[in-house]
This record gives sequence, structure tokens and C-alpha cells, in this order.
Amino acid sequence: MLLRWLVSNWVRQNAQEHLRSAVTEAMRGAHSAEEHDGEGEPLPPIDVVVVFALSIESGGFIDLLQERITTRCHSHIEHRGQLNGRQVLVADSGVGQGAAMAVTADVIRLHQPNWVISAGFAGALQPELRRGHILMADDVTDVTGKRLSIGLTVDHAAIEASPSLHVGRLLTVDQLIRTKSQKEQLGTNHRALACDMETLAVAEACQNAGAKFMSVRIISDSMEDELPKEIEGLMAQDSLVGKIGAAAGAIVNRPSSVKDMWKLKEDALKATDRLARFLTGVIDQLPSGG
Repeated sequence: MLLRWLVSNWVRQNAQEHLRSAVTEAMRGAHSAEEHDGEGEPLPPIDVVVVFALSIESGGFIDLLQERITTRCHSHIEHRGQLNGRQVLVADSGVGQGAAMAVTADVIRLHQPNWVISAGFAGALQPELRRGHILMADDVTDVTGKRLSIGLTVDHAAIEASPSLHVGRLLTVDQLIRTKSQKEQLGTNHRALACDMETLAVAEACQNAGAKFMSVRIISDSMEDELPKEIEGLMAQDSLVGKIGAAAGAIVNRPSSVKDMWKLKEDALKATDRLARFLTGVIDQLPSGG
């Protein structure tokens, strides 16, 4: 979760998002024309929807989709395509529970998928979860004690044979968890293995709609990983101008912060590719239909 925030709020990412929006709008028009030329021939029904918060999390998985169509909707971006013969849709909802719940409800209503998966980065709350490990949640909770159980059936022998794969509780929080002490306290208080900012909302939307749900998260920061001190200035800024000013100040005061940010981005790209490969294996094993 720490890594996702750093990457998504870095000035370079802001510029990329503006460019991506413009390109997606152009693609949308092209795809709409293609569908119209097909005399209204309907697209195949969606089997699996995967909800991510940000493109830095979904990018590796989107790259695996064949015959991909990208559409910019009112509240989110959709990418649909084939994955090993199954029709899959990726929705980038934006950060936080409000956005995740609204977008999940919309895609379920529009596409009626057989499965919905909440996927992306998460921060470790227990020392045994290291960067690059995978967490499949069997229940999800928040700091108020609200809890939803996920009917996840696992092969415990297979889990024991895979030390980088974990099954357990995922905590959904409303703010960035930046220090080791915060992580330790949350892990102890809520008996959770990791935390994110969207999964409980996605699970609630699925429960409300009667959709089958699963959560798959990759650990992007371990217990020991903490925010560089310069990031506090970026966190305090609401506008792009403010972020640019804070970033410029950080670079002046500590030039090596640029190297740190670049390293974080490289780590994020590795994480999204690893998550994509794991998700592919999970989706291949999901029952189709009904």
C-alpha cells in the first residue's frame, strides 16, 4: 500500500495520467465505431471482473488480455479482453472505499459477471509477509470491526508448500499506514495479515448484488518499509502545483530522493507483473457460469 501511494502520487505519475486519459478517450471513439460497424452485434458476456484501484496495479494484468478494448467511463476506466479463453474485464476504480464500492456496483449491474476479484497492492501487518508475497483473504474487516467472511476453500497442504502464499484476514483502512509501529498496532489489534484501502467495499458491493467474490493482493511493502521523510510534504498537498513544489523541495534538500522514487517505481512494476501471473492462475481455476 505504501509503494502504491508513493508511485501514484509522484509528479511523473500525475503527468502520465493526463496523457493516458487523452489517449483512452481517442481509443473509446475508435472502439465505439468498430462496435457500430458490427450492426449492433453484442460483445460476449463478461465472466470475471477484476477491480483494481490504480493503473500501476492493473497494468501487468491488462497487458495479458487479448483483443483488448479500453473504455473511459464516467467514474472509471474499463479494459475488457480474453484471457485463456475467458472474457475478463478490468476496472480501475480509483483509491478508497467510496470509489471502489460505486464502481464495483456499476460493473456488476452492467456486466453481470460470474466472479468479481478485488486485486492490487497491500501493506504487510505481520513480519512473515514479505515484499512480493501473495495474500488471498478468507475474511476482510475494517478498524470499526465490520467484517465479511469470504467462502474461500484452500488446499492447506499446497499453502504450506508455498511459503510466499498466505491465506488470512485482510484489513481495509481509510488512510495511508506509513510507519512500522502503526503496522504492528493494526496487526495486533485486528489480527490481520495485511491492509489495503478498497477490499471491504468491493466485498460489500458483491454481497449486496449477490455476486461471487474473491480477494488477491500482493505485498508491496513489508513491516519494516516506511515512508521517506520527504513524502510527508507531498502527502500534505492537495493540488498538482502543491505536489510539484513539495517534490522540488525534496529534490533540492536531498537529491538522492529522485533515485529512491525511481527504485520504488521499478519495484511497483515488478509487483504488478508478479500479481498478473498469479491472477491468471487463479482465474484459470475458477468455475465458469452459474
